[in-house]
Amino acid sequence: MKIGKRSLTAVTVVGALVAAGAAAAPASAATPKRRLAHTQNTWVQHSKAQGNASAKGTSTFRVYLAPRGGLDALKADVAKVSTPGTSSYRHFLSAQQYHAQYDPTAASAASVTQWLRSNDLKVTGTAAHRRYLSVTGTNAAVNKAFSTTIKKYQHDGRSVQANSTPVAVPSSIAPLISTVSGLDTTPRKVTHNAAPSPGFRNARPCSRFYGQMAATNQADGRTPLPKFKGKTLPYAVCGYTGPQYRAAYEGNSALNGSGVTVAITDAYASPTIVKDSNTYATNHGDGAYRTGQLIQSVAGKFTKQKDCNPSGWYGEETLDVEAVHAMAPGARIVYYGAASCYDNDLLDTLTNVVDDNLASLVTNSWGDVEENSTADSVAAYEQVFLQGAMQGQGFLFSSGDAGDDLASTGIKQTDYPTSDPYVTSVGGTSDAIGQAGTFLFQTGWGTNKYSLSSDGTSWTPLGFTSGAGGGQSGLFNRPSYQDGVVSSAYRSIPDVGLDADPTTGMLIGQTQAFSDGTYYDEYRLGGTSLASPLFAGLTALRTQKAGTRLGALNPSIYANATSGAFTDVKGTPKDAGNVRADFANQQDASNGILYSVRAFNLDSSLAIAKGWDDVTGVGSPNPGWLTAPAG
Repeated sequence: MKIGKRSLTAVTVVGALVAAGAAAAPASAATPKRRLAHTQNTWVQHSKAQGNASAKGTSTFRVYLAPRGGLDALKADVAKVSTPGTSSYRHFLSAQQYHAQYDPTAASAASVTQWLRSNDLKVTGTAAHRRYLSVTGTNAAVNKAFSTTIKKYQHDGRSVQANSTPVAVPSSIAPLISTVSGLDTTPRKVTHNAAPSPGFRNARPCSRFYGQMAATNQADGRTPLPKFKGKTLPYAVCGYTGPQYRAAYEGNSALNGSGVTVAITDAYASPTIVKDSNTYATNHGDGAYRTGQLIQSVAGKFTKQKDCNPSGWYGEETLDVEAVHAMAPGARIVYYGAASCYDNDLLDTLTNVVDDNLASLVTNSWGDVEENSTADSVAAYEQVFLQGAMQGQGFLFSSGDAGDDLASTGIKQTDYPTSDPYVTSVGGTSDAIGQAGTFLFQTGWGTNKYSLSSDGTSWTPLGFTSGAGGGQSGLFNRPSYQDGVVSSAYRSIPDVGLDADPTTGMLIGQTQAFSDGTYYDEYRLGGTSLASPLFAGLTALRTQKAGTRLGALNPSIYANATSGAFTDVKGTPKDAGNVRADFANQQDASNGILYSVRAFNLDSSLAIAKGWDDVTGVGSPNPGWLTAPAG
C-alpha cells in the first residue's frame, strides 16, 4: 500500500513578503562581504582550470538557509537531547515543534531573495519549510554576486563548471545562509552496498547452518576438492533466515519491535516488494505482514534509470525490508523510494523522512567515498540529520563494502554519509551461526578469494575482493562521544558491526528475470547493506523495551562500549574461510559450477582488534543491547 506519491514542490517565493517589507534592503556594492565555508569543493583546489566558463552560460543552484538561531545553536541542542545524563536527554520535539523553533524565518528568506534578485539572479522557488531557495542566472551574475569566477574543469571524466573560490556574500546576509549547492555541475550519484542481482541464485552444495556440510567433494559427490592450507573447510551457508538471526543476536527475546516504525531509504521501488516480502516471511518463520505494516512513499516520477540500474536497487530494497522484518517481525516499515540514485534526490527523500517523522529509526545502505562528497552537500545532509536527532530519529548507514577503498579509488578513505558524526556507521562481521542458533564464532568481514585451479588440485589466490568499510574520516574531527574509546583525532568508523559477509549472508526472496521467465526465487546476499537493516531491526526491539524513541544512537553506543551490550569481535576464527559453489551463469549448472575459497578476516589494511576497531567498531550487539542502560 502506498501513502501517496512524493515530490519536492517548488513554491513561488516571497514576492508578497518583500512587498510587505519583511526583507532587508539590498546590500550595496560597497557592503563588506564574507566568504562562506562549505561552498567550494575540495577537488577544485587541486585541479587546473581550463579557462573561464562562458559569461552568458547558466548556473542553476540552491541557496540553503541557516536554521533559526544558527547552526551552532542547533548542534548544541542536539548534543543536549542526545547525551545520556543531561537534563534534556530524550526530550524530543515533534516535527511541528521543530519547524516552529528552527525553520528559517520568512524575513530571512525574503532578505536573501531580495539580495539575489538585486544581483540579477532569479529565485524560481523555495523548498518546504524554507530549507533552500532554487536560483538560476547567468555565470556573469553569479560571478558578480558571489565574488567568485565560474570556471571550466575536467573532473571525474566530464567537462564541468565550478566556482573557483568559496562564495562571498554581504556580511549582513551571511548568517542567513548555510551553504550554496550546485555551482559545481559534476553529476553526483550514490551506490547501494549490495551487489546487483538480476537473475541470480545460489548453487549447491551449501549449508543450512554453519558447518553443516564439509567441502570434501564437488556437487557431483565424487570429484574431490583440495584442502585449504591443510584443512577441510565447510561449504558456505545457503543464507541465514530470521529465526537464525533472532536466536543469535536477540537470544529469542519476547520483544518483536511492536509499536516501532523503521524507515528505509533507497532509490526507485521494487514493483513486487509486497508480494515478495510476504512470501519470504511466510516461507521462513518471520510472520506475515499485517495490513499496513509495510508501506511505500515513493517519488512522483522516477528518473535517470539508465545511469542508476533500478533492478539493482530492487535487490537492495528487498534485502533491507526483509532484514528489518527478520529482526523485528512486529515493527512497522515505511519504505521511501527516491526518484533516482543521484545525490539531490536521496537528500530530498531523507528530508521527507524527517518531515513525515513517522520513524524512530532510519536505515540507509548507500553512499559514496568521501573524496566525491562535496562540502555543500555534506552541509545539506547534516541539517537533515540534526532535525532527525531533535525529533528522536536515529540514522544508520552501512559503512561500505570496499574496505579502506585503496584498491577501488587509489586512496585510503571512508565513505559518506556513513562518516558523518550524526549517524551510526554499521560495519561488518562474518558470522558462524550453528545448528542451535548460537554463534560458533564471529570475525571481521574482509574477503580474500582463491579459485579452484584448472586441474582441481589446489587453490589459486586472487586477492582482496570486498570487506567492511572503515577508518578515519578526512572530513570530521573526533566527536566527543568517541573520547576515551577511539584514539584517533578524527571521526572513526564504523561504530558497530553485524553480519555482512556475502558468504555468511542472508537468504532473501525476490522476483527476478531468469532466462526461462520472471518469477520469485531465493538467494544469499550480504554486504554492509545487510548489517545496517539488521541493526535497525535489533534496535527496534531496544526502542520497544525503552517505551520511547532513542534519538541519535552513538552517545549511547559508546557509553555502553564496555557494558557487555556488545561482543568484542577479536581472535582467530575456527575456520580460515568457506568454500563457495557458484553457477558460472548465475542461474543454473548448464555452464558449470565455479568453486572458490572465501577467506575470513582479511579486510584490506583494516583489522579487528581488542576494543574498538575499524572493521566492527565497538563490537557486535548482543541481547544485552536490548536492555542496556542509556549510559
